[in-house]
Amino acid sequence: MSTTRRQVLAGSLALGGSAALLSACGTVTSEAPTLSGPGLNAIAKTKGLRFGTAISSGALKDPRYLDIIRHDCGSLVAENEHKIYVVQGQEGLYQFDRGDAIVDFAQANDMAMRGHVLLWNRDEFLPGWMKDKDFGDNPRAAMEAYLDDYLTAMLTHYQGTIKSWDVVNETIDPATGLPRETLFTQTFGPDVVDWAFRKARAVAPDTQLVYNDYMIWEPGNEKHRTGILKLLEGFRSRDVPIDAFGIQSHLGTGDGSVRNTYPDPQRREWRNFVDEIVGMGYDLILSEFDVNDTRIPADIATRDQMMADYGGAFLDMMLDYKEVSEILAWGMADHHSWLRTWWPREDGVIKRPGLYDDKYQPKPLYYAVQKALKNAPSR
Repeated sequence: MSTTRRQVLAGSLALGGSAALLSACGTVTSEAPTLSGPGLNAIAKTKGLRFGTAISSGALKDPRYLDIIRHDCGSLVAENEHKIYVVQGQEGLYQFDRGDAIVDFAQANDMAMRGHVLLWNRDEFLPGWMKDKDFGDNPRAAMEAYLDDYLTAMLTHYQGTIKSWDVVNETIDPATGLPRETLFTQTFGPDVVDWAFRKARAVAPDTQLVYNDYMIWEPGNEKHRTGILKLLEGFRSRDVPIDAFGIQSHLGTGDGSVRNTYPDPQRREWRNFVDEIVGMGYDLILSEFDVNDTRIPADIATRDQMMADYGGAFLDMMLDYKEVSEILAWGMADHHSWLRTWWPREDGVIKRPGLYDDKYQPKPLYYAVQKALKNAPSR
């Protein structure tokens, strides 16, 4: 997403991710979740799909939320706990405890685990020590030595437990459609992204390797989509080992004044974009699905239904592609969603971005996801 969103996201880590959201939103009711019938992952499995969610280590302290996760999810991804500023906030010191807690929960509940992310090619999300580091007279060699150690440590630590990794995240600048200029590209060189995938394949040959990015079907993403296609084409022409493309799927993004509808999606352009990607032989993951309610009317019934209609339409389109193997929500309940505190509504109304509300009850968006999974073709 935008630099503003990600900068705030990085700053939130000192507060403990979603655990901070809980305290920021006040007391959450202890009412038990309404969990009847098959969960979303059980439905997804009947179509050859898997459904999961992002989760923070702080959310592991919320037992009723974990009931929802167990009911609906067959896979997990750490919201922040496998990112470099968490794992290596201090030079030379690896801190796996928060990420390990999530992996342990996944294993204890027979859930698959995705990794996010090995190389987030954005300077604003690097630990401070790395930005200040002197890489010496041969910066490429120094950076390669560092990345070799870091990627090897991450991939071997989670060997056998994380079967799919976002190796590189968000390397295309949405404003220009060109690769970002970062500390990595300036010290190592522009081929650092190719190198990262080749290194990951060498260390973890049986792991699914994914490139992940956030362009979407709404107006304003045209340059971003063009840049992504050029990037993916280049990977194929250079035989870079990438198995899948992660479409983050953050819908209704952005801030600004309240409007009556979501932006009209560019359906034809979006389908052409996805067609080109699958035509290159990439599998697809909907890796960070959610629907933002910053700009739509405040009335709860109206808002919830608009979110359900918009999110459901996107999933209906995307699940037509049999190359889609997995959907992960970026948080399942309102108080466990980053959108609760990012892009606040200018009218001050509390946001409702989750599939479940603060009382752990399913919302229209939940049933829209359920319907889309039921209607999806088998694969």
